[in-house]
Amino acid sequence: MEIQREMEEALRAYFEAPFPEGGLFVLGGSTSEVLGERVGSRPSLEVAEALLEVVLPFLRARGVHLAVQGCEHLNRALVVERKTAQAYGLEEVTVFPHPKAGGALATLAFLRMEDPVMVESLKAQAHGGMDIGGVLIGMHLRPVAVPVRLPVRRIGQAVLLAARTRPKLVGGARAVYTREEMLRKLAEFS
Repeated sequence: MEIQREMEEALRAYFEAPFPEGGLFVLGGSTSEVLGERVGSRPSLEVAEALLEVVLPFLRARGVHLAVQGCEHLNRALVVERKTAQAYGLEEVTVFPHPKAGGALATLAFLRMEDPVMVESLKAQAHGGMDIGGVLIGMHLRPVAVPVRLPVRRIGQAVLLAARTRPKLVGGARAVYTREEMLRKLAEFS
């Protein structure tokens, strides 16, 4: 299936750069947008299944935690494994996604994960993620998000955006931000 090839290519490109083992990756996606329709207008369990057949084993093999964002009808609550909720101190909420409230992707993620729970928020702890179709995952990312340019710009008909985060740069005029700069300053001092 073409969308599976696109998803795998996007994930491979994204994970060429280091990602923390045990890090948190958020995936938001509109299966309607993948099909070329307006978000929420044509949820597809088949599209969701095709995407998750690629995403779940790919991330598991890398030791990366996955959070799948639901749609606005669940206030963008997320599906995570119970161990992810525990590792990140996330509060479980009671709601079950379905294609018209939560979306097809969140619904299938809930059915395919080993021990899924729903959480209301990631508390802005995600190290990065992908947004398929403009579903707005930014609220779940750590404060300094950096866009990732991928060779794959679309999954099906949906626009694909990706981001990763980095620690904040702090300090003033004398601060340095790389190890090399620090060593150069140290050599100048000696």
